[in-house]
Amino acid sequence: MSLRPYIDIDTDNLPVRFEFSFGIKTFNIEVHYNTVGDFFTVTIYDYNMNPIVIGEKMVINQPLWDANSNSKLPIERIVPMDESGNETEITKDNFGKTVFLFLDVLSPEDLDRESGVLKNG
Repeated sequence: MSLRPYIDIDTDNLPVRFEFSFGIKTFNIEVHYNTVGDFFTVTIYDYNMNPIVIGEKMVINQPLWDANSNSKLPIERIVPMDESGNETEITKDNFGKTVFLFLDVLSPEDLDRESGVLKNG
């Protein structure tokens, strides 16, 4: 069971586009797999399908759109990660199985550093 909520992506049917709500705003998110480069990309659109960030490469443990200061982006952080910490990259074999797009809603204070378990939970 994961500690954070995550966005479940059906990697067998890529590319995929879906609506996702952050607070009171709804966005459209699109995920692609680049077969030549062997990596995944994500594009985010506003509700009206106006692109905000196109084709950002996903990197394990790196928040999406972190280097982008566009005020139209959601303030919530989405991080492709493996909560167990075993994976070092995102691959076709692990994405959607052990690596997910997690909503990074936990602070470091929420976790016991040695066990990785939620405190008081």
